[in-house]
Amino acid sequence: QVQLVESGGGLVQAGGSLRLSCAASGRTFSSYAMGWFRQAPGKERELCATINWSGGITSYADSVKGRFTISRDNAKNTVYLQMNSLKLEDTAVYFCASDPFGVTIWGQGTQVTVSS
Repeated sequence: QVQLVESGGGLVQAGGSLRLSCAASGRTFSSYAMGWFRQAPGKERELCATINWSGGITSYADSVKGRFTISRDNAKNTVYLQMNSLKLEDTAVYFCASDPFGVTIWGQGTQVTVSS
């Protein structure tokens, strides 16, 4: 059974940084692209970043480009999201996803709250 478990969320001041982690089990992690999404209250879930199976190709939403970095360690079955220069509007529940444009498996989400 596939499981994705996010961690690393929390409360941070605007301008600060957080690093999210997503540990995968039960699936051949390195075979799939991974993605990070977020959902703020009252808003639709939006894609933040994706990374291909090898980590050689990444893409970002305009809203996070230059501030967030997605990476993966296939030996540890883990994908990361480094978030710098956080803004109030980055407050959301962040979800990792395996095979984000295919048969997607979701994690349970981790809350990120940015305060002024």
